[in-house]
Amino acid sequence: MNTLTFKGKTYPLDDLGFLKDFHQWDEDFVEGMAPRVQIRHGLTKEHWEIIHFIRKSFQETGRCPLVYETCRANDLRLRDLKNLFPAGYLRGACLLAGITYKEGYLGHAWLPEHPAEPGPPAADKTYVVDLRGFLVDPTTWDEQFVVYKAHEMKLPDRLTERHWEIIYFLRHWYAKSGAIPTVYDVCEANHLDLEDLERLFPDGYHRGAVKLAGLRVRE
Repeated sequence: MNTLTFKGKTYPLDDLGFLKDFHQWDEDFVEGMAPRVQIRHGLTKEHWEIIHFIRKSFQETGRCPLVYETCRANDLRLRDLKNLFPAGYLRGACLLAGITYKEGYLGHAWLPEHPAEPGPPAADKTYVVDLRGFLVDPTTWDEQFVVYKAHEMKLPDRLTERHWEIIYFLRHWYAKSGAIPTVYDVCEANHLDLEDLERLFPDGYHRGAVKLAGLRVRE
Protein backbone atom coordinates (compact mmCIF):
# COMPACT_ATOMS: atom_id res chain seq x y z
CA MET A 1 0.00 0.00 0.00
CA ASN A 2 1.27 3.48 -0.83
CA THR A 3 1.98 5.41 2.37
CA LEU A 4 3.75 8.43 3.80
CA THR A 5 5.59 7.94 7.08
CA PHE A 6 6.64 11.08 8.92
CA LYS A 7 7.36 11.83 12.60
CA GLY A 8 6.30 8.34 13.58
CA LYS A 9 2.92 8.59 11.83
CA THR A 10 1.81 6.62 8.78
CA TYR A 11 -0.65 8.13 6.29
CA PRO A 12 -2.30 5.79 3.72
CA LEU A 13 -2.25 7.28 0.21
CA ASP A 14 -4.06 6.33 -2.98
CA ASP A 15 -2.25 5.39 -6.19
CA LEU A 16 -1.87 9.06 -7.13
CA GLY A 17 -0.38 10.04 -3.79
CA PHE A 18 -3.50 11.70 -2.34
CA LEU A 19 -4.42 11.17 1.30
CA LYS A 20 -7.05 8.44 1.47
CA ASP A 21 -8.82 9.75 4.57
CA PHE A 22 -9.52 13.49 4.67
CA HIS A 23 -10.02 13.29 8.44
CA GLN A 24 -6.53 11.86 9.01
CA TRP A 25 -4.98 15.10 7.77
CA ASP A 26 -2.81 17.14 10.07
CA GLU A 27 0.02 19.62 9.65
CA ASP A 28 2.64 16.88 9.98
CA PHE A 29 1.18 15.32 6.83
CA VAL A 30 1.77 18.59 4.98
CA GLU A 31 5.36 18.88 6.18
CA GLY A 32 6.14 15.28 5.27
CA MET A 33 4.48 15.43 1.87
CA ALA A 34 5.80 18.84 0.81
CA PRO A 35 9.11 17.56 -0.68
CA ARG A 36 7.15 15.06 -2.80
CA VAL A 37 5.29 17.92 -4.49
CA GLN A 38 8.45 19.92 -5.24
CA ILE A 39 8.41 22.18 -2.16
CA ARG A 40 11.98 21.62 -1.03
CA HIS A 41 12.84 24.76 0.94
CA GLY A 42 10.19 24.66 3.63
CA LEU A 43 6.61 25.80 3.95
CA THR A 44 5.97 29.52 4.29
CA LYS A 45 3.10 31.49 5.78
CA GLU A 46 1.73 31.86 2.24
CA HIS A 47 1.71 28.07 1.72
CA TRP A 48 -0.23 27.54 4.94
CA GLU A 49 -2.77 30.27 4.13
CA ILE A 50 -3.63 28.54 0.84
CA ILE A 51 -3.78 25.07 2.38
CA HIS A 52 -6.04 26.18 5.24
CA PHE A 53 -8.25 28.16 2.85
CA ILE A 54 -8.79 25.06 0.69
CA ARG A 55 -9.66 22.91 3.71
CA LYS A 56 -11.99 25.52 5.21
CA SER A 57 -13.73 26.02 1.87
CA PHE A 58 -14.18 22.26 1.43
CA GLN A 59 -15.58 21.84 4.93
CA GLU A 60 -18.07 24.67 4.33
CA THR A 61 -19.21 23.80 0.80
CA GLY A 62 -18.49 20.08 0.35
CA ARG A 63 -16.33 20.71 -2.70
CA CYS A 64 -12.78 21.69 -3.47
CA PRO A 65 -12.62 25.38 -4.43
CA LEU A 66 -11.78 26.13 -8.04
CA VAL A 67 -8.31 27.45 -8.73
CA TYR A 68 -9.96 30.76 -9.70
CA GLU A 69 -11.67 31.00 -6.30
CA THR A 70 -8.51 30.22 -4.37
CA CYS A 71 -6.45 32.80 -6.25
CA ARG A 72 -9.12 35.47 -5.94
CA ALA A 73 -9.73 34.89 -2.22
CA ASN A 74 -6.00 35.03 -1.47
CA ASP A 75 -5.14 37.87 -3.86
CA LEU A 76 -2.83 35.68 -5.96
CA ARG A 77 -1.91 35.72 -9.61
CA LEU A 78 -1.36 32.39 -11.34
CA ARG A 79 2.41 32.89 -11.33
CA ASP A 80 2.28 33.42 -7.55
CA LEU A 81 0.44 30.12 -7.13
CA LYS A 82 2.95 28.39 -9.40
CA ASN A 83 5.85 29.69 -7.34
CA LEU A 84 4.21 28.35 -4.19
CA PHE A 85 3.00 25.01 -5.62
CA PRO A 86 5.08 24.07 -8.68
CA ALA A 87 3.45 20.62 -8.96
CA GLY A 88 0.12 22.26 -9.76
CA TYR A 89 -3.06 23.31 -7.99
CA LEU A 90 -4.72 19.88 -7.80
CA ARG A 91 -1.49 17.88 -7.52
CA GLY A 92 0.18 20.35 -5.15
CA ALA A 93 -2.08 22.65 -3.13
CA CYS A 94 -5.15 20.41 -2.93
CA LEU A 95 -3.07 17.30 -2.31
CA LEU A 96 -1.37 18.99 0.64
CA ALA A 97 -4.78 20.09 1.93
CA GLY A 98 -5.73 16.42 2.10
CA ILE A 99 -8.38 16.65 -0.61
CA THR A 100 -8.45 14.15 -3.45
CA TYR A 101 -9.95 14.89 -6.83
CA LYS A 102 -12.83 12.54 -5.89
CA GLU A 103 -13.67 14.44 -2.72
CA GLY A 104 -13.55 17.63 -4.74
CA TYR A 105 -16.82 16.60 -6.37
CA LEU A 106 -18.69 15.86 -3.15
CA GLY A 107 -22.18 17.31 -3.40
CA HIS A 108 -21.91 18.00 -7.14
CA ALA A 109 -22.13 21.75 -6.46
CA TRP A 110 -20.93 22.45 -10.00
CA LEU A 111 -23.93 20.79 -11.68
CA PRO A 112 -26.72 23.03 -13.04
CA GLU A 113 -29.82 23.18 -10.88
CA HIS A 114 -32.07 22.44 -13.85
CA PRO A 115 -30.15 20.49 -16.54
CA ALA A 116 -31.02 21.44 -20.09
CA GLU A 117 -32.64 18.97 -22.44
CA PRO A 118 -29.89 17.15 -24.37
CA GLY A 119 -29.69 17.48 -28.11
CA PRO A 120 -30.23 14.56 -30.49
CA PRO A 121 -27.51 11.89 -30.13
CA ALA A 122 -25.20 11.02 -32.97
CA ALA A 123 -26.27 7.93 -34.85
CA ASP A 124 -24.95 4.74 -33.21
CA LYS A 125 -22.61 6.71 -30.95
CA THR A 126 -22.31 5.98 -27.23
CA TYR A 127 -20.04 7.84 -24.82
CA VAL A 128 -19.24 6.04 -21.56
CA VAL A 129 -18.67 8.49 -18.71
CA ASP A 130 -17.95 8.07 -15.00
CA LEU A 131 -20.09 9.36 -12.15
CA ARG A 132 -18.55 12.83 -12.50
CA GLY A 133 -19.26 13.02 -16.22
CA PHE A 134 -15.70 12.40 -17.44
CA LEU A 135 -15.17 10.30 -20.53
CA VAL A 136 -13.87 6.88 -19.48
CA ASP A 137 -11.99 6.10 -22.71
CA PRO A 138 -10.31 9.17 -24.25
CA THR A 139 -9.96 7.38 -27.59
CA THR A 140 -13.75 7.54 -28.04
CA TRP A 141 -13.66 11.35 -27.88
CA ASP A 142 -14.76 13.42 -30.84
CA GLU A 143 -15.92 16.99 -31.44
CA GLN A 144 -19.56 15.99 -31.06
CA PHE A 145 -18.83 14.94 -27.48
CA VAL A 146 -17.60 18.46 -26.79
CA VAL A 147 -20.74 20.01 -28.27
CA TYR A 148 -23.08 17.82 -26.21
CA LYS A 149 -21.06 18.12 -23.00
CA ALA A 150 -20.80 21.91 -23.34
CA HIS A 151 -24.59 22.05 -23.77
CA GLU A 152 -25.04 19.90 -20.65
CA MET A 153 -22.61 22.08 -18.67
CA LYS A 154 -24.45 25.24 -19.75
CA LEU A 155 -21.41 27.15 -20.89
CA PRO A 156 -22.50 30.79 -20.88
CA ASP A 157 -21.27 31.40 -24.42
CA ARG A 158 -21.12 29.27 -27.53
CA LEU A 159 -17.93 27.33 -28.18
CA THR A 160 -15.48 29.76 -29.72
CA GLU A 161 -12.25 29.26 -31.61
CA ARG A 162 -10.43 29.96 -28.35
CA HIS A 163 -12.31 27.14 -26.57
CA TRP A 164 -11.30 24.74 -29.32
CA GLU A 165 -7.66 25.87 -29.18
CA ILE A 166 -7.46 24.95 -25.49
CA ILE A 167 -9.31 21.66 -25.97
CA TYR A 168 -7.06 20.59 -28.85
CA PHE A 169 -3.99 21.69 -26.90
CA LEU A 170 -5.01 19.38 -24.05
CA ARG A 171 -5.60 16.49 -26.43
CA HIS A 172 -2.26 17.05 -28.17
CA TRP A 173 -0.34 17.25 -24.89
CA TYR A 174 -2.01 14.06 -23.64
CA ALA A 175 -1.28 12.23 -26.90
CA LYS A 176 2.42 13.11 -26.62
CA SER A 177 2.98 12.60 -22.91
CA GLY A 178 0.13 10.43 -21.62
CA ALA A 179 -0.44 13.05 -18.91
CA ILE A 180 -2.76 15.99 -18.36
CA PRO A 181 -0.93 19.35 -18.36
CA THR A 182 -1.15 21.53 -15.27
CA VAL A 183 -3.18 24.72 -15.37
CA TYR A 184 0.17 26.55 -15.45
CA ASP A 185 1.24 24.72 -18.61
CA VAL A 186 -2.04 25.53 -20.36
CA CYS A 187 -1.97 29.23 -19.49
CA GLU A 188 1.68 29.70 -20.37
CA ALA A 189 1.54 27.81 -23.67
CA ASN A 190 -1.63 29.58 -24.80
CA HIS A 191 -0.79 33.06 -23.47
CA LEU A 192 -3.73 33.11 -21.08
CA ASP A 193 -4.24 34.85 -17.78
CA LEU A 194 -6.19 32.92 -15.17
CA GLU A 195 -9.09 35.33 -15.69
CA ASP A 196 -9.14 34.45 -19.40
CA LEU A 197 -9.33 30.74 -18.60
CA GLU A 198 -12.13 31.36 -16.10
CA ARG A 199 -14.18 33.23 -18.70
CA LEU A 200 -13.76 30.34 -21.13
CA PHE A 201 -14.37 27.53 -18.62
CA PRO A 202 -16.28 28.85 -15.59
CA ASP A 203 -16.75 25.32 -14.19
CA GLY A 204 -13.01 25.17 -13.61
CA TYR A 205 -9.94 23.82 -15.35
CA HIS A 206 -10.45 20.12 -14.53
CA ARG A 207 -14.26 20.19 -14.39
CA GLY A 208 -14.49 22.29 -17.55
CA ALA A 209 -11.57 22.23 -19.97
CA VAL A 210 -10.19 18.79 -19.10
CA LYS A 211 -13.64 17.23 -19.12
CA LEU A 212 -14.49 18.69 -22.54
CA ALA A 213 -11.19 17.37 -23.89
CA GLY A 214 -12.34 13.86 -22.96
CA LEU A 215 -9.64 13.44 -20.32
CA ARG A 216 -9.71 12.76 -16.58
CA VAL A 217 -7.46 12.13 -13.63
CA ARG A 218 -6.75 8.43 -13.59
CA GLU A 219 -8.17 6.37 -10.75
